[in-house]
Amino acid sequence: MARLILITGATRGIGRELAAQLAADGDTVLLGARDIGAATKAAADMGGNAHAVELDVSNQPSVEAAAKTIEADFGRLDVLVNNVGGVFDYAQLASTADLAVVQQALEINFFSTWRVTQAMLPLLRKGHGARVVNVSSEKASLERMTAGVPAYSTSKAALNALTRNLGAELADQGITVHAASPGWTATDLGGEGGRPVSEGAASIKHVVNLPADAGASGFYQDGKSLPW
Repeated sequence: MARLILITGATRGIGRELAAQLAADGDTVLLGARDIGAATKAAADMGGNAHAVELDVSNQPSVEAAAKTIEADFGRLDVLVNNVGGVFDYAQLASTADLAVVQQALEINFFSTWRVTQAMLPLLRKGHGARVVNVSSEKASLERMTAGVPAYSTSKAALNALTRNLGAELADQGITVHAASPGWTATDLGGEGGRPVSEGAASIKHVVNLPADAGASGFYQDGKSLPW
């Protein structure tokens, strides 16, 4: 049976490329996006294995409506990829950071994932080998963390903490929760100089495709474990 996979922020960058890779592999992929027109076009470009779902991760009613749509159309969800992210504040330092920017980063990188995951859990509980994959960053590793990009790195560290907390909570329900780092990738967020989007997406796909016995939670980049 083909897996049913929802990817948030799936109309451009890593999200779109990941959706295309998984659809090409035979998975049924739901492209979540605020712009349903863009999602519909992207899904059409990918073929019959891809479908558009209107989903604004910052808006609770939109998230709940998306869950109802998926339930009505498919009845379950096997994998949720929380891909939406942003606010790479390269010009800031923690000692002088604009806290409004930090709050924005927390909303985009942390609360949006928590919001969507809560709404999709009932569908994941009906899924097969259910898994949540949170797109994080090597900048989130507390062991490796240095100065710089404080809003981005601390919000992604919070995301990793949520990943571990949910992984421990949901293990006995058969749902695994993992964090995936795409590495520095040449997207609108990453900017020039990063590696190809296809490679960043492949790093996340590795986590989507982890074997069932990979454990309740983990943090990976390019198939290798990263320190939390």
